[in-house]
Amino acid sequence: MDVRLSDEQELLRGSVREFLERECPLARTREIAEGDLPFPADLWKAMAQLGWMGLALPEACGGAGLGPIEQAVVLEEMGRVLLPGPYFATVVLAAGAIAEGGSEEQQRRLLPSIARGERAASLALLEAGGRWDAAGVQLEARAAGSGFRLTGAKRFVPEADAAGLLLVAARTGGAGEAGVTLFCVDPEAPGVTRRRIAFGDLTRRVHEVRFDGVALGREAVLGGVGGAWPVLERLLDRARVALAAEMTGAASRVLEMSVSFARTREQFGRPIGSFQAIQHKCADMLLQLEGARSATWYAAWTLAEGEPDAHLAACMAKAWCSEAFARVAGDGIQIHGGLGFTWEQDPQLYYKRAKASELFLGDAPWHRQLIARALWPTS
Repeated sequence: MDVRLSDEQELLRGSVREFLERECPLARTREIAEGDLPFPADLWKAMAQLGWMGLALPEACGGAGLGPIEQAVVLEEMGRVLLPGPYFATVVLAAGAIAEGGSEEQQRRLLPSIARGERAASLALLEAGGRWDAAGVQLEARAAGSGFRLTGAKRFVPEADAAGLLLVAARTGGAGEAGVTLFCVDPEAPGVTRRRIAFGDLTRRVHEVRFDGVALGREAVLGGVGGAWPVLERLLDRARVALAAEMTGAASRVLEMSVSFARTREQFGRPIGSFQAIQHKCADMLLQLEGARSATWYAAWTLAEGEPDAHLAACMAKAWCSEAFARVAGDGIQIHGGLGFTWEQDPQLYYKRAKASELFLGDAPWHRQLIARALWPTS
């Protein structure tokens, strides 16, 4: 494994950082999040024109055909500015699901509009049980004539209000992995209702989506009936690594903010950064950050190379980065003192994103359980 980014990847990183610092600094993130505004159409269009929407999508569908490492490069930079809006939900989750499990015809029909930035989308997987495994999928898709009817609810669906397409996991068979099917659902269809859920992280909106006998034709099935769970497992591994990269980028920005503050904030006539307690706290934050970065890039490399331990590496990255980001964000609050958690200051935004990201896609204990299963599979 080469731990260095290529010249092209470094160029990508630099261009993404320059664009985001100019077009979506924290001040604009605050404006969108606190004003409860939709994600700016001009910014979404500009991101699409730069090729970010189709970065990891097949070239035949309007994408760039790049891989998990390039996607991680982009998401790490997005994490630094706490980019709000439906990018992760659309590109990583929904488009990822179509690319992983859709037929060639479905990919050619659905992915180009996402790559061009003409349509946002999301994945509806989590339910009231809060489980990220196949057993957590209980929403019913009953056979009705030549199609199906969806009845039930999904919880914490990211950016569902902005989505023009929902990828919905539903149960078409008995218990277990073999009974899960993915459906392409129009969120404006009769019987679909979306309700925003109050959540601590204002930069990432989540919704409850209810399905009241929603009628779907056979063409709405993504891939094949009952074959969705292996697709979702592969998708979740990619999403774990993408989220780990985003958390790593956010943690790096917290460290930079904290060091800068410690150099200028004075107590007892000297900068607080001269005190050993603050120095050691910053050093510990750096250790957490570098561990997160190492875990993330290794996991991205295993996905890109098709390594057999890619699932294990993805789970390790999510477990480590969830806790590392939360710890770094918490230490950043402490270094800033009473100012850190005031609404006017930025550290509280990162802390709230850290706590939300801990739960998104499953928390660290859940991923430790997955790691244990990978190490000691049952016979």
